[in-house]
Amino acid sequence: MPPDGPGGAPAAHVPVLLERCVALLAPALAAPGAVVVDCTLGMGGHAEALLAAAPYARLVGLDRDPEALRRSARRLAPFGERVSLVHAVYDELPRVLAELGLTCVQGVLFDLGVSSLQLDEADRGFAYAQDAPLDMRMDPTRGRTAADVVNTYDGRALARVLKEYGEERFAGRIADAIVRERARQPLTSTARLAELVRDAIPAATRRTGGHPAKRTFQALRIEVNDELGVLRSAIPAAVESLCVGGRLVVLSYQSLEDKIVKSALVSRSASTVPVDLPFVPEGATPELRLLVQGAEKASAQEVADNPRAASVRLRAAERARSAA
Repeated sequence: MPPDGPGGAPAAHVPVLLERCVALLAPALAAPGAVVVDCTLGMGGHAEALLAAAPYARLVGLDRDPEALRRSARRLAPFGERVSLVHAVYDELPRVLAELGLTCVQGVLFDLGVSSLQLDEADRGFAYAQDAPLDMRMDPTRGRTAADVVNTYDGRALARVLKEYGEERFAGRIADAIVRERARQPLTSTARLAELVRDAIPAATRRTGGHPAKRTFQALRIEVNDELGVLRSAIPAAVESLCVGGRLVVLSYQSLEDKIVKSALVSRSASTVPVDLPFVPEGATPELRLLVQGAEKASAQEVADNPRAASVRLRAAERARSAA
């Protein structure tokens, strides 16, 4: 679920690294009764490909966005009872599996960030290039909006959000501009916020690096949806949900996400046995086996065909043993 296309304009929905995700997950889904969980169902492109490639597998699809679930339900209807769709955030995976009577699964997929559906629906407020209400909720049925954040956080808290989640160099200047503007009238429009951010950034900086509001909008979206907090809980939960031999694939699109994923997977794939020990004690082998070295990127051809793949980082692992 990558960021929008050049200049913030919507791009046609093409699942990122589709063939690679299927190739990594399909070996674990060959046996009858196998279950794969798409934790970020979105438009259902990855889910459809997995169901087609693994004809004996069942898919559980999670999404916090009710509209995504409605659209995916139509797309996946030909697969009938092989599909179970659930309105849930992906850190709720343990509860969802328990309610479905599943003790473990053979595959889990995360395609992080904002979805094509959310970007391409202008009134959701995710895109800085289109005027819309300042919302940015992935689940529009609950929670605070981006307007709540920019109109109620004090200047220091706003600057922290922009710096930590947007890696914005001019976080303080932008926060000060927001505080001044909202004293005049509340901020409710994506276009007004984008204009305010542009004016707060030095002119020389505005000439490079894409739209000047890109980092601010990313930061607000992450804050509104608690994306990093949810991810810190969700990746360990996904690892715990895997049967031995089960596989996990994660697509990240910005460094903050990728750092969380990398830390969780690398820590569970590292050996704790001293190098000079002549044998490996029972239960001391790593819990995970990494399926790719480092983080894989999209090929130049895929990026040319699908600009939203430009920033993707793929990590994957296999459950080598159960937890001690």
